[in-house]
Amino acid sequence: MNDTTDFSASDSLPLDQYAERAYLSYAMSVVRARALPQVEDGLKPVQRRILHAMNQMRLASTAKHIKSARVVGDVMGKYHPHGDSSIYDAMVRVAQDFSLRYPLVDGQGNFGSRDGDSAAAMRYTECRLAPIAELLLAEIDLGTVDFLPNYDGAFDEPQLLPARLPFVLLNGASGIAVGMATEIPSHNLREVANAASYLIRHPDATLDDLLRLLPGPDFPAGGQLISPPEVIRDTYANGRGSLRLRARWHFEELARGQWRVIIDELPHGISAKQVQAEIDALTNPQPRTGKKETSQEQKHLKQLVLGVLDTMRDESSDKAPVRIVLEPRSSRQSRDEFMAVLLAHTSLESSTSVNLTMIGRDGRPQQKNLLQILTEWADFRIVTIERRTHHRLDEVKRRLHILDGRMIAFLHIEEVIRVIRESDEPKPALIAAFALTEVQAEDILEIRLRQLARLEGFKIEQELQTLREERDKLQHLLDNRPALTALTLKEIEADAKKYGDDRRTLIEAVAPVAVAEVSVPDEPVTVIVSKNGWIRSRHGHGIDPATITYKAGDFAFEVIETRTTWPLIVIDTHGRAYTIKVSELPGGRGDGVPVATLIDFHDGGRLAQVVSDAPETQYFFANSGGYGFICTLADATSRQRAGKAFMVLDNGETVLPPASVGGQWIAAVSASGRILIFPQAEMKVQAGGRGVIIMALDEGEALVATAVPADDAKLTIEGSSPRAGKPSTLTFTPSQREPLRHRRARRGTALATRLRVERMYWGG
Repeated sequence: MNDTTDFSASDSLPLDQYAERAYLSYAMSVVRARALPQVEDGLKPVQRRILHAMNQMRLASTAKHIKSARVVGDVMGKYHPHGDSSIYDAMVRVAQDFSLRYPLVDGQGNFGSRDGDSAAAMRYTECRLAPIAELLLAEIDLGTVDFLPNYDGAFDEPQLLPARLPFVLLNGASGIAVGMATEIPSHNLREVANAASYLIRHPDATLDDLLRLLPGPDFPAGGQLISPPEVIRDTYANGRGSLRLRARWHFEELARGQWRVIIDELPHGISAKQVQAEIDALTNPQPRTGKKETSQEQKHLKQLVLGVLDTMRDESSDKAPVRIVLEPRSSRQSRDEFMAVLLAHTSLESSTSVNLTMIGRDGRPQQKNLLQILTEWADFRIVTIERRTHHRLDEVKRRLHILDGRMIAFLHIEEVIRVIRESDEPKPALIAAFALTEVQAEDILEIRLRQLARLEGFKIEQELQTLREERDKLQHLLDNRPALTALTLKEIEADAKKYGDDRRTLIEAVAPVAVAEVSVPDEPVTVIVSKNGWIRSRHGHGIDPATITYKAGDFAFEVIETRTTWPLIVIDTHGRAYTIKVSELPGGRGDGVPVATLIDFHDGGRLAQVVSDAPETQYFFANSGGYGFICTLADATSRQRAGKAFMVLDNGETVLPPASVGGQWIAAVSASGRILIFPQAEMKVQAGGRGVIIMALDEGEALVATAVPADDAKLTIEGSSPRAGKPSTLTFTPSQREPLRHRRARRGTALATRLRVERMYWGG
């Protein structure tokens, strides 16, 4: 069947363009209508709708609590046509004093706990607005913000709330949009108000000026901020960063010289239940998924923690929201070392990310610094006060206009009555007789005669006088920018005095980041790695390889002389680097353990190469594709069991054995028997990646070996003859290497003896 329908440009669209438009539309909907707060009032749409609905329901802080279900139903029916659970979850969050620094809803009932317990169902809990919500809603009916139709046009909802303080900093925000996220910490109200006031007084203020008044976040749970001042400054300057938080505690002295530690405050987002679970996991470790027994690292951590900690109890209650009791194994141990172990291995010390992404006054999402945030809010606040003043001035002028008409009627009461009685159309007659406007004539016809009595005349005169004075003051504010600025500052200071409180989070920059490592003596050790991936260690150096035994069918892969304090770097077939502590390797004459029990190979990777040396030692890393770079072993180390991305490999490429940097020249050999020696200075030094071209290779050819020999050492190449497979060795003295020297990325020189190269090294 032939389809002859002709789709015009208006009803047809290429699939890729349709998908692009649909995705962008979805992304912007999530960014604007769900995930990111506004810089003006610091709220997301659902939070703004909840507060507006509660305000419309007259649920002020002095009203009686009502069921949360009533509020959720009103919000869902009028403003937010989404699931009731999302609305209730948003309301619960703004009611939790451990989530928000300044809760906006006063909840009654179970609204969850800091241990992660969820709130009771909305049919059980009750709510009303918190007193501080007045700073967001008090001016909403004074012409301060624009209203937009709701989703079906039946009601109007505010586009913004007229925030009297920058709530985007006071309570912060957290959200994930499409392609962006936000993580704004909370701050102290007094400090934010002082910083905003200073910026309004000094428009040319710098970030450093503001940070003297607003030194850092102030979290609901308190705790201690231990990041250095320069880190905090960079975070506020860039709008992004990571801050280090620590719990706060005190030592409680007991009888007979005993003592214990009481944790009073925890880092933001950390609960006592979480800390208890972490300590349980350390003292009673379980094998990881897919493993039959615990790893050496888990065993060492268990020994470390049990060596200092005897008992941990959670005594948190309504009177003490956080009270964790830690009793030491012995009262004679160092108190600082005791806390260092727990801080290093639990969330008693943790990091929190900062991402100051929000929707600016221009309607665009952007990552802003502190100066931008306060500047935009200050502009919004001044505009809000201007709109409020205009609105009130219009009301005063309308009232004055009506009172002027009433005064005319009062002074000519008999004639007004006569005109009304004798006229068939009293309204136009009044307008013609007394030069009134329609509004004044309508008002005179609507009022009662008692309102024109002599006593009422005095009240009209008094009200006229009062309104004329107010009109002049309002007009003065609009005509005089310094006066408007002074009013703005006065209101900010008044709000700070009424709602401000003391800082909860201690900022202490001298406290170092806790690091607790197992004390390891610096001793010589030999690491033995088999071809099948089993690893072990033997004490000392100079072990005869012939005395090393392996499992049946297995044989030596690497035998490395190293030290207990040096890292062991494992590189897998994907170029990912992993770090194993040499001191944690099983010793003795057994078969050891599989490497895979000490690290978590990523995405099906397998053991490719292994190296161990002093962290500052430089090594040359190369792949069979002819690319490489120089870096120290410290650049390849990782604290994660899953390792880190280190070498970039193309499909089919393999990792060559790392070569220690011993001299000023680099040697490389290809599979076809060509050798190239070039200056080490031409090789790029970088911490990882793909590197630069080492040697020009033919299509399908591979690089098979590299070395960086000492300037006065012999260079040895081991391999076998291509036909007979007979082992063969080539040795080059420094003088014999001279003719083989070229620039990097050249093809090199063919070896005099045809050889299937297996390895190359210097010495021997």
